[in-house]
Amino acid sequence: MSVQRKTMVVKIGSSTLVGEDRQIRRDFIADLARQAAELRNLGWNLVVVSSGAIACGAPKLGFAKKPADMPSLQACASVGQCILSAVYDEEFRAASLLTSLVLLTRHDTACRSSYLHARDALTRLVELGVVPVVNENDTTTVDEIKFGDNDTLAALVSCLVSADLCVTLSDIDGLYTANPSLDPTAQFIPRVTKIDAAIIGSAGDSTTSVGTGGMITKIRASRILMTAGIASVICSGAEENALVRLASGESVGTLFVPPADRLEIAPRKLWIALGDSAHGSVTVDDGAAAAVVQRGSSLLPVGITAVEGSFSTGDVLDIRDRDGFVIARGRAEAGSDELELARGRRQDEIAGNHLLAALSGKPAIHRDQMIVFA
Repeated sequence: MSVQRKTMVVKIGSSTLVGEDRQIRRDFIADLARQAAELRNLGWNLVVVSSGAIACGAPKLGFAKKPADMPSLQACASVGQCILSAVYDEEFRAASLLTSLVLLTRHDTACRSSYLHARDALTRLVELGVVPVVNENDTTTVDEIKFGDNDTLAALVSCLVSADLCVTLSDIDGLYTANPSLDPTAQFIPRVTKIDAAIIGSAGDSTTSVGTGGMITKIRASRILMTAGIASVICSGAEENALVRLASGESVGTLFVPPADRLEIAPRKLWIALGDSAHGSVTVDDGAAAAVVQRGSSLLPVGITAVEGSFSTGDVLDIRDRDGFVIARGRAEAGSDELELARGRRQDEIAGNHLLAALSGKPAIHRDQMIVFA
């Protein structure tokens, strides 16, 4: 009887892939390939989410530093992606492993059918023994359709392939109570079982010149993974043999543990959480927050205290508590103008207002179209 294989997603940041000399670290990718081969022998498949295209392309095009304008960034990504893919191919082939290139944008995943096609393609590649190398398609993306950081992309890919573990290799060895480069009293946090406002507040911004993310994006991605029931780790890219050690059950970096009592999340709700970026947000009172989080209720207009952004029916919204903490995400049953008029009103008031007739008898966000974060 065949043994069920596990799947690990590893996200590698630009600052880990590209050295101070602005050249791609071939030795790092060679060691990654060695670990991938060892993981395969341990019963694990590997999917790589790789940053670095812009950082690799910029010096080849003569830029002294990362350019600021979009066309130049896209040109750097186009050149750098070729360089990056070639090195992955060469080093993984030397370890008898085949890689593939998968480029995604929000445009690909915001549409439910495209999201499912991406899931099927990635799943089949893994089944065929390929190591997919996934990146955002920075050559064609603009701000409106960008993931914004590869931490979010790694969380998305982990959900698409139903990963058992998502590992972020970074320039820091894990999560601290404060930014250790600024606060010498910062304490290392080896294990996180719940991401609350205090954990979010401990995150600092990116301090590197080649990356686009920071600890805050990693924590937000880990929170989504915890919601999906997927464990995740943040550790240093310089940590020796980190992936193999993690696969063997060793503690490396900071482990984010999903709640033991977390029910299985419907794939459609994971798509709501990750497929598209939020088009706006609603702030709710304490009663509505409790109803959504503790009782799994739909969000009614009466519980909304503020509406932010311009959005339409069906757009994805963040649901925030009165402190601004995002507690859930869902698809709006009405546009921003209607919800602004309806917020704070009871259902009988809405029913008696001809301007709000479309919301009569309906919630602002239905629980079947909502995912509550762990």
